[in-house]
Amino acid sequence: MKELFINYAGIIIFLHVLGAIIWVGGMIAIRIAVHPTMQSVDDAKIKLGKTLMIMGKLFNLVLPFIFILLLTAIVMLLGIGFKGTELAPITYIKEGIWTVMTLNFAFMYLQRAKAQKLFNIGNLVQAKQKVALIPNVLLPINIILGLVAVYLGVTLRGY
Repeated sequence: MKELFINYAGIIIFLHVLGAIIWVGGMIAIRIAVHPTMQSVDDAKIKLGKTLMIMGKLFNLVLPFIFILLLTAIVMLLGIGFKGTELAPITYIKEGIWTVMTLNFAFMYLQRAKAQKLFNIGNLVQAKQKVALIPNVLLPINIILGLVAVYLGVTLRGY
């Protein structure tokens, strides 16, 4: 793994940073720009349908980048060899944050999928209930965690 990292460090770090940009940046764009704009839609069915569509597109965009983040993190951890150094705790905290974010993402992904099924059969009330936590609780949690993880990553790159 060390040789892989040495030979392709630039590409590996680029892919890792790109994954963080797409994931965290996408969540920020959805929460700060798209979600408030969607609140101006008066028709509840159109609003919910478009919200589910936007979330679905974001989630499907982000999914491969989560895997890229995971793979590049493993290569960097093993390639750089932080284990046993004073930087090890930062790397473990950072990877722990990404793990919590991934679990939170998986929950959001499943809730959105369930809501989509309910929406498709015309059950708007239950569909809305399934996604209610996403924009107001789960997404902001992942945004904050993502920003902390990015900061820790920048901190690690300074060493």
